[in-house]
Amino acid sequence: MANILIVDDERSICELLEITFRKDGHRVEIATSGELGRRRLESKLFDIIISDIRMPDMSGVDLLAYAKEVAPSTVFLLITGVPTVETAIAAINAGADRYVIKDHELVDQLRRAVSQVDENLRLKNEAGYLRRELRRFTGHDNIVGRSPKMRAIFDLISSVAPQSSRILITGESGTGKELVARAVHENSTRAEAPFITVNCGAFPETLLESELFGYLKGAFTGANENRQGLFQAAHGGTLFLDEIGNMSSTMQVKLYRVLQESKVRPLGSTDEIDIDVRVIAATNRDLEKAMAAGEFREDLFYRLSVIPIHLPPLRERREEIPLLARVFLERFRKTMEKPIEGIEPAAMAQMEAYDWPGNVRELENTVERSVALETGRFISLAVLPEKIRYGASGATGAEPPTNGRPVLPEGGLDLESYIRDMERAYLLAAREASGGVGTRAAELLKMSYRSYRHYVRKYKIT
Repeated sequence: MANILIVDDERSICELLEITFRKDGHRVEIATSGELGRRRLESKLFDIIISDIRMPDMSGVDLLAYAKEVAPSTVFLLITGVPTVETAIAAINAGADRYVIKDHELVDQLRRAVSQVDENLRLKNEAGYLRRELRRFTGHDNIVGRSPKMRAIFDLISSVAPQSSRILITGESGTGKELVARAVHENSTRAEAPFITVNCGAFPETLLESELFGYLKGAFTGANENRQGLFQAAHGGTLFLDEIGNMSSTMQVKLYRVLQESKVRPLGSTDEIDIDVRVIAATNRDLEKAMAAGEFREDLFYRLSVIPIHLPPLRERREEIPLLARVFLERFRKTMEKPIEGIEPAAMAQMEAYDWPGNVRELENTVERSVALETGRFISLAVLPEKIRYGASGATGAEPPTNGRPVLPEGGLDLESYIRDMERAYLLAAREASGGVGTRAAELLKMSYRSYRHYVRKYKIT
């Protein structure tokens, strides 16, 4: 329901309209003078203002002008008991959304106007919600990070998104290159147009050419109909060329020509088609080395890399691991409907110490796996993969990270709890490695069988 402000120096009108719209479910405030109405506007936002034109201290037109300054999105309805051509023209010129005469149909006319405004507001709010949800999953809001490197990338995205310059995104697999491309698109003037992704390494050369440029019926065996290429499908929007470093040299030449001329020629056609597409490319290869080796064209590289964006691997921004892990935990505990509240300090410490060769994607998969396996209220060491649980050295003993010291979590850790979790995790690992044979598990842990049994009972391992 709408927030409505009624401004009229006739109290009876204010009270009549207040009763009417409150019955309809709206939230209503009244002001018996233009000056009081102005003060209300200074302290509160309204969806709709209904104001008389002629008032002794401040006219409705003056109040409308003030409202346009402080609340330009507010719908303004002007009413008058003395209709003249001059007042109607003044209302329209001032930007009134509706001009209503005070007569026996006043209430019905205003109710219809408010109902229409309320419906428009509802649709606008729904559209805004859908756009926010879309951006949350595909745009800027889905890129999580607080390190200086990621903040610099966020600033760069905001700066280059409104432009149409080509962008080359580099970084290891799993760092989120497609998320950055989507964020650029969703924050650009092309956001309402298509965003189309193609993995250049997933197609053989001939198939990639037909996918990108399209073809006419009969252009090759199996071409049974005319088909639009991805460049045409993305017209007005963005085409994301992932794994551009795996494109063949022949396709590199053809792509360079398209980028240079902004035209495509479907296979089997002699006509060229104009295109308006922003191209964003991505690769996990070092294209400068590829150019030096003659595997990637220099002219294409400079066509694509107008604005380079490099995504750092997760091991270079370890301070973001707890934040990312919490984001993924919240997502998966909801989808799996599990009452998991957090991650135990010992488990988080091992996650922060791990190098994450698969980057953010590997972290996401690890959290999803852990949520699926965990039966308690917190993600424990026991459900983490062995390579994370025991560090780089595997089950023979967890070594410190590469800097020689363990990584202390941001908020510190409960050392006793951490040690307990580590002991339990190694007991479980020994049991697995020994096939459940207790004497063999004790040997692996370099302890007596009696001590092993003591720890098994202590941690209630069945």
